[in-house]
Amino acid sequence: MPMPWTYRHAGKEWSRFLGDIREAMGTPSDNVAYTAAEGTLSAFRARLTVEQVAGFAQVLPAIPRALFVQGWQLASPRPWADRASYLAEALSLRKNHNFANDRALEAVSYALHRAVGAEALMRALDGIGPQARAFWELDGYAAEDLRAHGF
Repeated sequence: MPMPWTYRHAGKEWSRFLGDIREAMGTPSDNVAYTAAEGTLSAFRARLTVEQVAGFAQVLPAIPRALFVQGWQLASPRPWADRASYLAEALSLRKNHNFANDRALEAVSYALHRAVGAEALMRALDGIGPQARAFWELDGYAAEDLRAHGF
């Protein structure tokens, strides 16, 4: 079997992922995009069981997958909340050095949709539940804007 595309081209995929976050957040900084991604993925992961984390990770590209499990401490899942709570959690990461804005969740969701494709993402989220779908929900984007990158 040939090497999976996500491993052979991880850097290219990651650059595109960060670029999508930068575009949606309106920031020129990869560092801000990285922090938004880390905080958002961490806020989502905190609500999942071990099995759900492992399952969701399978749909992610190589570097976002690594970021999703980086620093993971096993704990009981936090209760699902509202978008304002998730955003507050994402923005609390490295609080004194986090310059992500209030579009961080939307921006990371946009990038994730573009990285894996809406259908694959929704299948993965359906395996978790409606709250997971709500976490990554995007409004105001046309289907063609959320189409996976054709590498």
